[in-house]
Amino acid sequence: MKKIHFAILLIVFVANKSFTQTQTHYDTLSVGKIKQVISYKGKQTSPLILFLHGGPGSSRMNQAEKFTNKLEDHFLVVQWDQRDAGRTLALNKSSEPITLELMENDTYELVKLLLKKFNKQKIYLAGESWGTVLGFYMTQKHPDLLNAYLAFSPVIDQSKSEQMLLDKLKADAKEKHNTAAEKELKTVKIPFENYEQIFYSRKWMFHYDGQPFADKDTTVVKEYLKSWSDTWMPTWNKAIKQNLFKDLPSVKCPVYFFIGEKDLQTNFTIAEQYFEKLKAPKKKIFLFKDAGHSVLTEKSEEVQKIIIDEILKGS
Repeated sequence: MKKIHFAILLIVFVANKSFTQTQTHYDTLSVGKIKQVISYKGKQTSPLILFLHGGPGSSRMNQAEKFTNKLEDHFLVVQWDQRDAGRTLALNKSSEPITLELMENDTYELVKLLLKKFNKQKIYLAGESWGTVLGFYMTQKHPDLLNAYLAFSPVIDQSKSEQMLLDKLKADAKEKHNTAAEKELKTVKIPFENYEQIFYSRKWMFHYDGQPFADKDTTVVKEYLKSWSDTWMPTWNKAIKQNLFKDLPSVKCPVYFFIGEKDLQTNFTIAEQYFEKLKAPKKKIFLFKDAGHSVLTEKSEEVQKIIIDEILKGS
């Protein structure tokens, strides 16, 4: 009888342990003098991978399952809501004006905390769009903490990318005799001077891609960008003035690029050119012909397979 009870208890324990591993856990850490929220999922004995979301200011935490559901069987997957984004913003606003240096320091501080919390020596770091700005900083300043760096839709020379986009949109508007587009795009300066210029650039970019803003959404998008620019415009404009061709010609950790060949927002041709010039102990680029800026979610199945089969096993 005792043996039966013991067997039942063992089954319950194993089942509960397995269940815990598949649960998403949330934690609040003190980073940069404020409370910042992370989520993590997977076995704590697995290699650690941290995702740096884009935006800036746009959480990916609620969408994470879409692009990490396979990774969770092989990694301890961590999402982080950066200051003034997602759950961190809901908990507390930034205690000081946001700068690029502040965000870089937050990233470094968080990585150190995660390594300590989960008893790891190194971490796999994945950045998406704006998140690649922070990721490249880590490859430059703290490559010893990284197993590898994965850059999705990377920000390389964003001033050039934005100008290329603007020129393409203007040419398209002229060719199609779209006077409304010509009038609005004529007001856009690079770097952006105000939220309206960002709105016009993105409005006609989505229109060019065949995904125009619905009339009912125009006011909402404008209001969001106005609020966003009050917090993020100076930081973003400083980030887009960086030119990694000059600022970061080499790194001391493995790097992997994931590029959508329809990406005009962080222009894919610039990313390809930089990859060719970048010196690294190991590097590889993965191109997706029918993906755009959101390659991480658009090609989530293929991306996860590459990370598991080529990057994890390869290292």
